[in-house]
Amino acid sequence: MKNIFLTFLIFALLILTSCGGNAENLSKNDLAPDFTLSDAFGNLYTLSELRGNPVVIYFYPKANTSGCTKQACGIRDSRDKFGDNNIAVLGISVDSKASIAEFISEHNLNFPLLSDENKEVSQAYGVLNNLGMSSRITFIINRDGKIAKIMRDFDIDQHADEVFEFASKI
Repeated sequence: MKNIFLTFLIFALLILTSCGGNAENLSKNDLAPDFTLSDAFGNLYTLSELRGNPVVIYFYPKANTSGCTKQACGIRDSRDKFGDNNIAVLGISVDSKASIAEFISEHNLNFPLLSDENKEVSQAYGVLNNLGMSSRITFIINRDGKIAKIMRDFDIDQHADEVFEFASKI
């Protein structure tokens, strides 16, 4: 019984320490690390090429899981609002392109989801957790390419509205 409790305790600690990510290496007003990533269809996206407009970069742990699906569908349902205000939205995970393509197709997602399979961008942004996945953290980048806001803790149901509210004012 003692071994079962110890095993459970160790597992629980691993889960708790792996969920938050470590975005502390980046702060508000830092220049957002530049990157070029591909979406599931081979289109390349380079952050620095999006300067001049606000950019939302939201990292998510895993495609087709309940929280990630709810978050992505919230962005999908608000896509016109973002587009009408020239706000780019990029979702990033360490999922394969095939997994992301399936996610996009299954949920009719209408914005770029990028594959960070080599985990370099997740590491650069400090969001790679102990399980090797991106933590659920959102960066809002201003028109000059600087980090305007980092959202670590938020209600997934309100995520799209909160992101839009902030990004539309910068």
